[in-house]
Amino acid sequence: MADRMAFFTTPRAERARRDARERLGDWREVYRPGELLPVVGGQAGRCMDCGLPFCHHACPLGNLVPDWNRLVAESGTGQEPGTGTGTGAGTRAEADAGADWRAAAARLLATNNFPEFTGRLCPAPCESACVLAIDGAAVAIKNVELAIADRAWEAGWDGPRPPDRPERAAGRRIAVIGSGPAGLAAAQQLTRAGHIVTVYERADRAGGLLRYGIPPFRLEKHRLERRLDQLRAEGTAFRTGVWVGRDVPGEELRSGCDAVVVAVGATACRELAVPGRDLSGVHQAIDYLTWANRVDEGDRPVSPVSAEGLDVVIVGGGDTAADCLGTALRQRAATVTQLDINPRPPQDRAAGQPWPVHPKVYRETTSHEESGAAEAGPRVFAATTVGFEAGPDGRLAAVRFAEAEPADRSPRTGTERSLPAQLVLLALGFTGPEPDRRLFAQLGLATGPAGTLARDDGFATEAQGVFVAGDAGRGQSLIVWAIAEGRAVAAAVDRYLRGWTELPAPIRASTRALTV
Repeated sequence: MADRMAFFTTPRAERARRDARERLGDWREVYRPGELLPVVGGQAGRCMDCGLPFCHHACPLGNLVPDWNRLVAESGTGQEPGTGTGTGAGTRAEADAGADWRAAAARLLATNNFPEFTGRLCPAPCESACVLAIDGAAVAIKNVELAIADRAWEAGWDGPRPPDRPERAAGRRIAVIGSGPAGLAAAQQLTRAGHIVTVYERADRAGGLLRYGIPPFRLEKHRLERRLDQLRAEGTAFRTGVWVGRDVPGEELRSGCDAVVVAVGATACRELAVPGRDLSGVHQAIDYLTWANRVDEGDRPVSPVSAEGLDVVIVGGGDTAADCLGTALRQRAATVTQLDINPRPPQDRAAGQPWPVHPKVYRETTSHEESGAAEAGPRVFAATTVGFEAGPDGRLAAVRFAEAEPADRSPRTGTERSLPAQLVLLALGFTGPEPDRRLFAQLGLATGPAGTLARDDGFATEAQGVFVAGDAGRGQSLIVWAIAEGRAVAAAVDRYLRGWTELPAPIRASTRALTV
């Protein structure tokens, strides 16, 4: 029986990481292998099983957090059945524990197609909304989720679930354009509902930003491959290296399918219009990360855009900037400086960001921890980039920046200075989907004022049978929102084709994160 007072007696604990200097010598995930299960039993026991679980509502997937926390806490063990002393009582206890873990996995997989991704990549707004976080440390929900997800794979509980043959024969043909988390979630839901689904991806491999935008020290790619193999085993087909709108006309695709889901993501990079932007040595962060991931995939022996031996400046303060930082450190950069135009956030919630919203507070990623261990360079807040300077060879030699005025982020007079730099990475976020005029015109798509693809609250566009999901319609967001959009658009498409649906729809297109 779990300790009902564990929220009061057990402190928060998180999965142990490998030593920061050790991590810089490889590209493997940063956590120590095999040290997750001993942590999560106590953390799951800290859950108070609230009558109104705000963690549940803060997650766009509606993850049943208290349910799987309770099951893990009551399992009483981190062992697999059959690994104990061999006594009858021990074997029964281990079997009961295994049953609890399997039930926890069933609860988790009922709402989340890819918990091994969210458990590694999501910033966990559910933890910010944990009732314990009102005046203390939240339950380590993300670690519990990851432990369940990984154990489900190891135990074979998350295997392929193809539809029955009669159901498959009655299915309709659906094209999904884009293989990021939204496209993959939509494809899996629709395939499992019995439809015939083909995913089109313009890159040479499926996965979208999971493949080329996330470095392996955050998500090792064998985990992505394992999930793609599952989708294939269920019946989802993939056509990679196919650019819809160019290689396959949109009209042709639409006429050959009963419905189309556009999940092309938001990959139009935000630019920095300052003098020297066109100098050799200034690159968009996503291009830099893509090349580094291609080296990891074995496509090239070295990256054509490497930080090795260079003074690097990263302009931006989000997750992509942190990924660039960790990548540059592993490439043996001489120095790495991060310029964030925003002021340094407070350590605790500001008055205007009360519980249960996900607050903007000071956070250090594993990459920042590694930068500190390597003494690679500072993280400068309230810094606005003024321009880039060329050296005698015409290549990038320095970055000019100044303190940012709080009111409008303009350069504060008299504060301008320079940093040596031979490589600058622009990690300023994304403005929406790339403006592919051929695809948009061929499918009858329109863009809204924010640059995203227009759709109604049910994810449908004005073009009959064409739907939009993920960042292409929502704008740049979190992986958990992309998966929620994929699941919701699958329900919308299934209802459009059949007149009814049993697929869950966790959100509407207009749903937004908890705000004040």
